[in-house]
Amino acid sequence: MAAHAFIFPVISLCPEVHYLTEEKVYEILSICEGKKDYSPLIRVIGRIFSNADGLVQSFRKDKEQHPNTKETTAMEQESEASASMEGATGSTENRLGPVEVSVDIEAVRRVYDRLLSNEKMESAFLNALVYLTPNVELDLTYLDVYDTNPDYLNIFIIVMENSSLHSPEYLEMAMPLFCKCMSKLPLPALAKLTRLWSQYSVEHIRRMMETFQQLITYTVTLHSLSDFKRVFFIHLVFYANVLGGDLDTGHNEEEEPASESSELTLQELLGEERSNKKGPRVDPLEKELGVRTLDCRRPLIPFEEFVNEPLNDVLEMDKDFTFFKVDSESKFSFQSCPFILNACTKSLGLYYDNRISMYSERRITALYSLVQGQQLNPYLRLKVRRDHIIDDALVRLEMIAMENPADLRKQLFVEFEGEQGVDEGGVSKEFFQLVLEEMFNPDIGMFTYDESTKLFWYNPSSLENEAQFTLIGIILGLAIYNNCILDVHFPMVVYRKLMGKKGTYLDLTDSHPVLYQSLRELLEYEGDVEEDMMITFQISQTDLFGDPITYDLKENGDKIPVNADNRKEFVSLYSDYILNKSVERQFKAFRRGFQMVTNESPLKCLFRPEEVELLICGSRNLDFQALEETTEYDGGYSKDCRIIKDFWETVHSFGEEDKRLFLQFTTGTDRAPVGGLGKLKMIIAKNGPDTDRLPTSHTCFNALLLPEYDSKEKLKERLLKAITYAKGFGML
Repeated sequence: MAAHAFIFPVISLCPEVHYLTEEKVYEILSICEGKKDYSPLIRVIGRIFSNADGLVQSFRKDKEQHPNTKETTAMEQESEASASMEGATGSTENRLGPVEVSVDIEAVRRVYDRLLSNEKMESAFLNALVYLTPNVELDLTYLDVYDTNPDYLNIFIIVMENSSLHSPEYLEMAMPLFCKCMSKLPLPALAKLTRLWSQYSVEHIRRMMETFQQLITYTVTLHSLSDFKRVFFIHLVFYANVLGGDLDTGHNEEEEPASESSELTLQELLGEERSNKKGPRVDPLEKELGVRTLDCRRPLIPFEEFVNEPLNDVLEMDKDFTFFKVDSESKFSFQSCPFILNACTKSLGLYYDNRISMYSERRITALYSLVQGQQLNPYLRLKVRRDHIIDDALVRLEMIAMENPADLRKQLFVEFEGEQGVDEGGVSKEFFQLVLEEMFNPDIGMFTYDESTKLFWYNPSSLENEAQFTLIGIILGLAIYNNCILDVHFPMVVYRKLMGKKGTYLDLTDSHPVLYQSLRELLEYEGDVEEDMMITFQISQTDLFGDPITYDLKENGDKIPVNADNRKEFVSLYSDYILNKSVERQFKAFRRGFQMVTNESPLKCLFRPEEVELLICGSRNLDFQALEETTEYDGGYSKDCRIIKDFWETVHSFGEEDKRLFLQFTTGTDRAPVGGLGKLKMIIAKNGPDTDRLPTSHTCFNALLLPEYDSKEKLKERLLKAITYAKGFGML
């Protein structure tokens, strides 16, 4: 408080200064430099920057440059209407017009650059901000000042231009108070601030992002994670980053209504209504801005840079998940800002959500049994024959999907007829693997396979019925729900479509790279397109039997030549046909199956498409060094045993294919989980003395049962034979 008394005296050497302009600052600075006494300027800075009215009036644009409030509002409305038109046509450009404010931002930046080189000036700005924020908070809380004076936003614009906000002094004192103060701004003000920041350069947005990131890191390092609502404002910077990037607000998949089950009536009778019955929550700021993270093709700053690793290291997801699901009104959850969490942390939150849903289904089943007097199965049990796995799975899952889709959200247990093995996860893994191997078999014709990309795509000429594609969608949903990794190879556009975006020209890069290159050459061709290319709006393909089929992209397309004026339309229609219209029947059935399992999950609000792919498929980056460091030992083994040292030397010497076979043998999948092999808790247990028996495994528990072979050579020979020929659950 002594510092405040020094900086904000009642009697000032410049009593006539009630607000600042760039010229006035430089005038006072010139006088101070001449006298080599900066105290007059320090007092002026302290008085103006600690006073809300003075700061609102400072650094205003000239009247010629700044239209009045009514004109500004009209301009914003016009830009929003223009944005809606662009969204309807699927424009990929930033859809927002310029946001007008009364403060001269460039002048503010120049003043900060000039003054912050002086240490005493920096202290004045810091103390002024500490003194300013409580008064601004009161104004916003009780006086609704923004509604009567939109220029009140100038305070936050000016303060955020301070390039020293990331310094420890600000992080400790001023920034927590400032963020708390900013939280009182109404939603339209936050949206306007976000739109304004979206027009800043990448350098300025990055500086603000780093400031808030350092505040988060500072807080989690030195304080508890409670009362973290103040850090919510990296949210604004994130959406500014999205708005400033390449947007595609059109091309949205039509949402199918979620299928209701008869169980809902029972739940209502029992007072057990689903918390997510209305679907995933919508971010209020996202709704106000009219844009989603999914709409951004390429943000100004890569999404990965918003992830705060120190936070992810200490965050207790069990508590955070409780706040997210149960107490979101009074407690802050980091899952409301999923962009600062890595995929591994979010997958843990999703795991909790899935497990609680399973327990809920089990509880509802028990209550139903008591009410109705019927004994129902609290689990999703599938009994299948290995040589008829598709038929058995299809019949059973189709019956469940028609009668009561909620049963798909019960915990899965699979049994292979005639085989031993209790499903603790490993049998389910093999079930998923065998179903996918058969359904992705090119001989069946459901999918086409591209040798160059090693990816599958829906076969437009497939003769299989929709139920087969629905089954694959259910399998993908069940894999996420039951925490299993699948060996599927789809292009990224499939995951974008699952999340709600149609495929466009840019999605052809990995799904149909040859076609993408041809269309790109057409767009970039500088000669006479019509004469040289001789293309029309009619395209030709071959069906399942090799017969040619034609399709008109427009009515009478064979009579409409492609030229320089309409080639963009041709490319857009061609891409839409390949990625959407030609496979509409297959994809809708596939998505329907996926949503039967995931429609009540927070999957969409937590994960981006590339993260959904990681959830389903795992990572192909195998770090066996990390696996060695996290492996546990049992039955008398330890990391210092001779055989364990021989074992790891042997595994590290394997080629890529043998390493994948080893993972498949031990865990049931050849992929690393989200977060890498270091997140895989493998156990190596002693299985007797030296013997000719092969190593065995419990894939349910990621456990390897390893005899104590008497030589490294024998260990390698036995292990290679085990991982090469192992299949089924009759070994143990």
